[in-house]
Amino acid sequence: EQLEDAGGGRQIAVALDFADLPFASQSLDLVVLPNVLEFAEEPHQVLREVERVLIPGGQLIILEFSQLAIPALRPLYDAYSFKVLPWLGQLVAGDAASYRYLAESIRKHPDQETLLGMMKEAGLEDCSYQNLSGGVVAVHRGNVY
Repeated sequence: EQLEDAGGGRQIAVALDFADLPFASQSLDLVVLPNVLEFAEEPHQVLREVERVLIPGGQLIILEFSQLAIPALRPLYDAYSFKVLPWLGQLVAGDAASYRYLAESIRKHPDQETLLGMMKEAGLEDCSYQNLSGGVVAVHRGNVY
């Protein structure tokens, strides 16, 4: 756990183990998970843990790669993800494997509706999501009351 000054008497907490957060129950008013769930061994546990530490009125925001919302474009997106990105990764960083792994891990991540259901199962309310870039990325939000 690391606390950073956010100004105005507020602090930002940075935690590394989201499945076992080092914060008291009902102690945080906002949790932001940018690309955390795709690496979590137990994403359901992460969501339950976030719900535990949020105060009533608190909010969870999740930013994750997601599933393309336009089915007709999926073959093109797959070709880009599995052919072009690894080639660019090799060209720029000398590492095609990491970019291939990224494409594979994105495909294993729950789609927008599945993640929405997982958030509700964890006890979050007023859950919603917004697709960005046609669903390549999605922002999910949920609240605790």
